[in-house]
Amino acid sequence: MDNKATRAGTAPARYGSYPDLAGKVAIVTGGSRGIGAATAAALAASGASVAVVGRDEAALAAVTAGISESGGRAIWAAADCRVPADLDRMAAAVGRQLGPPEILAAFAGGNGMPVPTEKETPEHWREIIETDLNSVFYTTRAVLPAMTARGSGTMILMSSAAARQAAGSSAGYAAAKAGVIAFGRHLAGELGPRGIRVNCIAPSATENEKMRAWMSADQRSALGASFPLGRIGQPDDVAAAALFLASDASAWITGSTLDVAGGKIML
Repeated sequence: MDNKATRAGTAPARYGSYPDLAGKVAIVTGGSRGIGAATAAALAASGASVAVVGRDEAALAAVTAGISESGGRAIWAAADCRVPADLDRMAAAVGRQLGPPEILAAFAGGNGMPVPTEKETPEHWREIIETDLNSVFYTTRAVLPAMTARGSGTMILMSSAAARQAAGSSAGYAAAKAGVIAFGRHLAGELGPRGIRVNCIAPSATENEKMRAWMSADQRSALGASFPLGRIGQPDDVAAAALFLASDASAWITGSTLDVAGGKIML
């Protein structure tokens, strides 16, 4: 694990001010690094109590330590979002330690490494669907009872630019992330009358540990130059969008997909 990179995701950022988030309880899955860690830090900086969820316990501890050092409140909970029982235990633990969740950022996943379709295997396809689509259902299923009992809440689901426009990722990843958007729209229509909003975020290329491992600095720079805004995304770019969707500033927005894509996706 890259502790430096993980802690960098908890650094202060210019997110804007959302005072309505103070005192709310948030769950962020995929929170051990990258976009998830940045989103957990952004929510905590706005006064939310944050449960940081993932599989890497050392990385989760580093993220929560960074939030605590910055004056925020956070706990971590180890869970595999592909395992419903793990998520049920996580939701119960968060309820006991922080209170009923009012915000869910379902960000676990990320299996978009390119695979030519003719070389795709049924086993890998199922793995992608489980990691990037089914996990979102399992997560919302675990958190939904607390939100419906309160009669309020907001969910932010992680999709991808791959779901919005043909790209270099695998067909399975594109299908899974498109499924997240369809699932989110369905939930928004179903849950809106119960006071629960559901939206998706669809990032394009965003720098993270995997990207730094796969691509050199020159390659990342060249990729960034292909975007209308001239750079690849950073986790804080996506975290800022998540913060907006979690807050009352987006109180009349549900069933939408926000493209955080540097101009690569224009719909």
